[in-house]
Amino acid sequence: MTTEVAIIGDRFMLPDMFEAALLDACADQVTCRKLQQPWPDEPMEHGYAVPGMDGLKEYMGTPEQVVAHIGTAPVLISHLAPLSRTMIEALPNLRLVAVSRGGPVNIDVSAAREHGVRVVNTPGRNASAVAEFTLGAILAETRNITRGHDALRRGKYRGDLYRADITGDELSEMTVGVIGYGNIGTRVVRLLRAFGSRVLVCDPYVQLDPADAADGVAMVQLDTLLAEADIVTLHPRVTDETRNMMNAETLRAMKPGSTLVNTARGPLMDYDALYDVLRAGHLRGAMLETFAIEPTPADLSLLQLPNVTLTPHIAGASLKTVRIAAGKAAEEVRRWLAGEPPLNPC
Repeated sequence: MTTEVAIIGDRFMLPDMFEAALLDACADQVTCRKLQQPWPDEPMEHGYAVPGMDGLKEYMGTPEQVVAHIGTAPVLISHLAPLSRTMIEALPNLRLVAVSRGGPVNIDVSAAREHGVRVVNTPGRNASAVAEFTLGAILAETRNITRGHDALRRGKYRGDLYRADITGDELSEMTVGVIGYGNIGTRVVRLLRAFGSRVLVCDPYVQLDPADAADGVAMVQLDTLLAEADIVTLHPRVTDETRNMMNAETLRAMKPGSTLVNTARGPLMDYDALYDVLRAGHLRGAMLETFAIEPTPADLSLLQLPNVTLTPHIAGASLKTVRIAAGKAAEEVRRWLAGEPPLNPC
């Protein structure tokens, strides 16, 4: 007898890749029913305003569509599909939900627990992708790659980017401050070490890896990092402590002429304050991958500044991310079928 698994993927987390990983892990123990949602070609719901979806964010799909697809299946593997309290109550056979993302913000985890539904996730799925992207972001901003590209697209050959007062320095000559030393931050540090950068880390809840410490990486307080770093790159989780941590005060505390990189989350910073310090020339530039509002409004003030590089929240977009997330979700299903404890319970 096989166990029915409902799969809800999209055009990034492909249902076929979920199925392939699941069949590889569970062989002939499961049968799959697949649904593909249109994200990222269509935006997901980001807020809390939809009636009946209290507490959920960053999800895609209507309750009717999701509940109908899950049906009597005891297992759901999903990326963005929502599960509210009301939806969970309408799915009495559901026992396991594997969410292929770092945080299950599209699931009412408390309601799931009350109804005996185990929720697991896939932390670290995109750590490698985001770390690599961060190094690319730093280089794009500090070495004027974006500005040279934009000028050529407009038909202007900017030879002035070779001027000593405009060109950027090399990473081997710069101090880089890494805020947050988790799955992504630790990888960023290792990549920076390979470039020969002086690296400062701020994270009050962890200790330095011995290899990083032996290579000269230093754990410092935030004020020291801001004062000394030529580049500050953000990698903490969004918590009450870190929310809006880069505000008017901390941005002004950054070293004059330094660069800020955010490939983490929009709520970490005050974008209006960032606009002010960039426009005033206190910071040399910024590279922003995430924003307070997504999709970004067309009249976003930061779009008007010449010293900013912007991308539409794509740092985690790699096929390796998909393979890792699908594999971790499949392993959680295998463990549940075998009566083993979960690796990443929520």
